[in-house]
Amino acid sequence: MGSVSLKIGDGTARFKRATLCSSALNILMLISVVTTNLFALYAFTYSPKDREIHTLNRTHKNISLISEQVSLILREIDVSQKKLAQMEKEILGYESIDLSRSNVANELKLFLQRHPLPLGKDSKSGITEMVASVGHSCEKSMDLLSQYMNYKVSGPCPDDWSLAQKLILRGCEPLPRRRCLAKSVPKVGLQPFPISLWKPVSDKIVMWSGLGCKNFQCLNSKKLGRDCVGCFDLINGFENQRFVKARGKNDFPIDDVLALTSGGIRIGFDIGGGSGTFAARMAEKNVTVITSTLNIDAPFSEFIAARGLFPLFLSLDHRFPFYDNVFDLVHASNGLDIGGKPEKLEFLMFDIDRILRAGGLLWLDNFYCANDEKKKALTRLIERFGFKKLKWVIGEKSESGKSEVYLSAVLQKPVRV
Repeated sequence: MGSVSLKIGDGTARFKRATLCSSALNILMLISVVTTNLFALYAFTYSPKDREIHTLNRTHKNISLISEQVSLILREIDVSQKKLAQMEKEILGYESIDLSRSNVANELKLFLQRHPLPLGKDSKSGITEMVASVGHSCEKSMDLLSQYMNYKVSGPCPDDWSLAQKLILRGCEPLPRRRCLAKSVPKVGLQPFPISLWKPVSDKIVMWSGLGCKNFQCLNSKKLGRDCVGCFDLINGFENQRFVKARGKNDFPIDDVLALTSGGIRIGFDIGGGSGTFAARMAEKNVTVITSTLNIDAPFSEFIAARGLFPLFLSLDHRFPFYDNVFDLVHASNGLDIGGKPEKLEFLMFDIDRILRAGGLLWLDNFYCANDEKKKALTRLIERFGFKKLKWVIGEKSESGKSEVYLSAVLQKPVRV
């Protein structure tokens, strides 16, 4: 009889997560091999009656051989599945957090422990224990995460917001909670709303640790991004004219956009909203806007809050923490340009579509198109959603002596049944 063996390749191929189909295939392979050997057994053991004793001995021998081969096949299948699972983890970068490591902070171990409900199973949710939530990519940054969770319980938290942001940017989101008291500074001189929208923010009410600049004058002399040049200067410059006066055909005044609808714009979401000027202008129209931001090179969150607006400290890799179909308006500028593979932008766009209600507006504001292919890819992606194009402008701007292409559009989400 022949022998059967299963071999694993050199690991260069990409494998997907094991499914019901792959398990069924393994079972089918096993049944096929067993059936073949049974037929072979029948062929080899058939003989006249006068050779029954000799045949019986050979039959027992063949059965033992088949049993050994089946056991060998089962072991090889098990080893193959384990190797595939390990390769999958290496490809996806996913691995469960190993709390047995010596460098894991005790507070992290305590936070990640499962805590049984005091009254047993909850009749409404069906859960029996509370499970802590932490981003699976945290496993790749265990040293930083343990450093973040190394503190004195009930004491002051380390001044490490920049460490927390570094973890978030590495995909370690959400971060675990901590049992320490966050550092704070006196918020003296805050203005009442709506005066606070356009009053300068004092340097003294902001924490400048971990930042290159230590005051707003320094920040206003820098270009922090395509949408933030002097964006902390609410008195001089163009910041107090944004969304009111257009500097080019790609700039849409807020009144023009709101006129495209028959009312009903009450709450909005601004993605990567800089210093919060869009939310401030919408507040003047009695529209509440949440601004997502990170403190990249500047204290954006504290500045937005000082203006009396709502900052949301969140990366664009995180699923938006909102229910479906809740926003009347989503505004996105170059903060939407997350780079990487096209699928990354697709995931983001589908999440934007999820939180935007039917009939709501998606406002793409001066989205930078690095090349013609990127412009076409974005156009094809938008068309997949079936949005109605209320405004669609592609224009050029001169940046650093060269011409760059920008897309501005106002899109209306259709009703889907």
